[in-house]
Amino acid sequence: MTSFKLTLAASLVFLAGAANAADTPLSKADYNVHKTAIATQYTADKAACKPMAGNTKDICMAQAKGHHKVAMAELEASHKPSTAHSYDVRMTKASTAYDIAKEKCDDLAGNPKDVCRKQAKSDRVAAEASAKVSEVTTDANATAAGKTRDANAEAQKAGNEARKDASANEREAAYAVAKEKCDVLAGPTKDACVQDAKVKYGQQ
Repeated sequence: MTSFKLTLAASLVFLAGAANAADTPLSKADYNVHKTAIATQYTADKAACKPMAGNTKDICMAQAKGHHKVAMAELEASHKPSTAHSYDVRMTKASTAYDIAKEKCDDLAGNPKDVCRKQAKSDRVAAEASAKVSEVTTDANATAAGKTRDANAEAQKAGNEARKDASANEREAAYAVAKEKCDVLAGPTKDACVQDAKVKYGQQ
């Protein structure tokens, strides 16, 4: 797994550099070259997983698929830079991290496994919320650029509302993790644990 991670990392560094150089999008020719390279790497990554067994193989495949999705999203963003593609990259990374983390949770059992899965979901919610805030704020600022003070105020309002919604989603997901951890307890101790979690994450 190490070799394909290093290869992918090098590819993404190149793509980022190509996209950022003088803000010039990746050319169609370079796009096709890297698309082929990503496909070739994906085939090699899946082949590396074949000798494995059980959950180790499942994790390996999740990583191979995830890195392929991220690489393609990065490639599209480098070829056609836009707020939408930047958002897609961040959402793809969030989804990929979740899929890999969820597979790793399968090495556990009982409450530790449940907590692990809830934590993976919480991390995904936080990452997706951050991506959404970034997209809304960027779009609002772009729309307001060069316009009236009222337009700028609206842009700021849109960003604040997006951050508020994101914060609420993150608190709810974090509460689910904390509540799951309380399941190993019983009676008044469990009730107190759940109540503390509600207070901490504003779920009253």
